[in-house]
Amino acid sequence: MMIKGKIVRLRPKTMEDAENDYRWQTDPELSDLDAITPLSLSFADYLIEYRDMLKHSSEFRRQLAVDTSEGQHIGNCVWYNIDRVGREAEVGIMIGERDYWNKGYGTDTMLALVDYIFRHTNFKRVYLKTLEKNLRAHKSFQKVGFIPNGHLQRDGYEFQLMELPRTLWQELREKKS
Repeated sequence: MMIKGKIVRLRPKTMEDAENDYRWQTDPELSDLDAITPLSLSFADYLIEYRDMLKHSSEFRRQLAVDTSEGQHIGNCVWYNIDRVGREAEVGIMIGERDYWNKGYGTDTMLALVDYIFRHTNFKRVYLKTLEKNLRAHKSFQKVGFIPNGHLQRDGYEFQLMELPRTLWQELREKKS
């Protein structure tokens, strides 16, 4: 499976992604943007868990690597908490390579992911949560069509909740046509 955006390609994760993923997950700034503690696991132990994660996929979580159109791995995206009965899923993104920040890669990634989800499922909405302080992410998600729909406080963090209903996605696609 390959999902193409204008400037990104989303593909299944492989063992070749482990080194970048480890570097990003141990980075304090990136961890702070994701409201998590930086990973403290050794790289050797991380590889064991990573291999296991790739081998045992879940029907409730789909992880994808984000590559530039030239094939450079710059981040990851995911759709998870997949609820086929409720017809919805949560989405997330992380562009780990700072050289690609503020250049449209995050927006293009989310556009491609959301488009794929709505074209290949009967989901009625996708949703996300992002830190209140991450204004760059808010702006990017709003470009995709996500609308704020609440706030959440958890573990000392404040989150902005956002959603993109299928009906709004369809309206936005029609306007672009």
